[in-house]
Amino acid sequence: MYLTKKMKRRAEDDGIFCSCCPSSAQSAVCDKDCLCGMLLSSCSKSCKCGNLCANKPFQSRPVKKMKLVKTEKCGSGLVADEEIKQGDFVIEYVGEVIDDKTCEERLWKMKHRGETNFYLCEINRDMVIDATYKGNKSRYINHSCQPNTEMQKWTIDGETRIGIFATRDIKKGEELTYDYQFVQFGADQDCFCGTAGCRQKLGNKPSKSDVALQLVLCEMAASSPTVQALLHAKDDFPEGRSEMGCLYLSFPCKKKTSFQNCIGEVVRIWCRHGKRYYGGVIAEFNSYSRKHTIINEDGLIIILDLSKEDWDLL
Repeated sequence: MYLTKKMKRRAEDDGIFCSCCPSSAQSAVCDKDCLCGMLLSSCSKSCKCGNLCANKPFQSRPVKKMKLVKTEKCGSGLVADEEIKQGDFVIEYVGEVIDDKTCEERLWKMKHRGETNFYLCEINRDMVIDATYKGNKSRYINHSCQPNTEMQKWTIDGETRIGIFATRDIKKGEELTYDYQFVQFGADQDCFCGTAGCRQKLGNKPSKSDVALQLVLCEMAASSPTVQALLHAKDDFPEGRSEMGCLYLSFPCKKKTSFQNCIGEVVRIWCRHGKRYYGGVIAEFNSYSRKHTIINEDGLIIILDLSKEDWDLL
């Protein structure tokens, strides 16, 4: 279900087909050697193989039988209720398709409510599948550092869809798992998969992510002579904002309790005007005015009362 503007399908997307040719001796065509399948693209309605085409995992193959169970340490989970062969299509990951802005807003609302379970899967850099409110059994598949399934992005008639496929033979009664492979930004989360190759922690710490880039930019800005001179100026900037070159930004934001002992920490702050979050480094705290000096990734100096802002440490 798309909650954002759906990309228009191109006419040429309906004409994608392979070079496979059916013969009287074959019960199915477009198998593992199908060019479209190798490219993770389902054969379209124009496929010359017709009803014999086997490269339509989302349209033709039935969902595997699965059973919802309670696990000892990982909450709900899914176990196979039938034998599953390596390479088999297990289930499609479905939910509400939202854009990055909506995704970010939802994450912050859930975090403020104290929720810890998120069912988000990125389709591309602009779209995310959110199975929190609407979805299927796929959202209950738990993480494992040595999983028995994997997520694959397929192109179906010009649209990107997410399928879960078995990476090995799975016995009936065995729990279904895949590697979440998400990037962890907050506190570490323990992994309870119990496999021999368990990494002990969920996710990976960001390396070349946007947040890391923001940190580098902020540190570069903080160490510049211009910024240092501004930081040690006698007078505060009026109304919690400052100009540097042609850049200008103010933060009329939401409420949250601030911390005093966080100098040097990287934060992100909600800007209602821009309707997005901006990264920055906390440079100073004025105990008299109770305001913090923030340097954002553009080198802009901002004076804020963090007790009145919606912000978070990264």
